Order: sequence, then C-alpha cells, then structure tokens
Amino acid sequence: MRIGDLAATGQVTAKTIRFYEQAGLLPAPPRTASGYRDYAPESVNRLAFIRDAQGAGLSLAEIRSVLALRDSGEAPCGQVTTLIDEHLAEIELRMAELRQTRAALRELARRAAATDPDTCSEGDICTILVQPRPTG
Repeated sequence: MRIGDLAATGQVTAKTIRFYEQAGLLPAPPRTASGYRDYAPESVNRLAFIRDAQGAGLSLAEIRSVLALRDSGEAPCGQVTTLIDEHLAEIELRMAELRQTRAALRELARRAAATDPDTCSEGDICTILVQPRPTG
C-alpha cells in the first residue's frame, strides 16, 4: 500500500507517516521498482496503535519502547501498565497543584475586587499581588 493510502486509512498525513518512520515508530517499508514506499497491511494497525498511545498521553519515546518489546516478540502489557500508572500519578499531582493554584487565584480575585486603585501607595507595585504584611 502506498503512503497516501496508508495516510487516508490511518487518518493522518503522509508527512506524519514519514515522521513516524524517522522517529523509529514505523519501520521503513520496502520500495517499489519506481521508488514508492510499499507498506504492509499491518502498518494500519501499527499506525492506529501509535495514535491511540499518543491519545493516552504516552510520549513518542515511550511508544517506541512498547513497539520495540512487541517487535522482539514480547507482550508489552506489563510495560504499558507501568506507563499508565506513572502517567496517572503525574496527572494526580498536577491536579493537586492546579487546585492549589485555583485557591490562590480565587483569594487574589477576592483581594482585587476589594481593592480601590486610588488607595494604592506609590511604594507598592501592586497591593493585590503583595502578601499582607503583619503589623506591629
């Protein structure tokens, strides 16, 4: 199958397929006598796997390592499970950080709503962002 056919079937561009080849995700196919790439039908499944893995948040390096295991004859399920667990842990951490940031921004928004710009002193850059200093 030619690159245009694979691209259409895989819902990607020919440029994406060439990039995946260069990145080591798709093996370079044999060439026809006229120099066209001639992809095996299995390339459709591999391309779908790459797209699905990217959709799950896996990096190209992670996808390459999973494909290398499969290509060596091993089932990559254990590695995929580990990658998923790692990505979930990262997302949980980022969500906690985002909740903290949201709380801080809500407090700043509350402060901003209560701030009269005419009462800002020239010595402060912006009293909304400056933490209140204890007096005494």
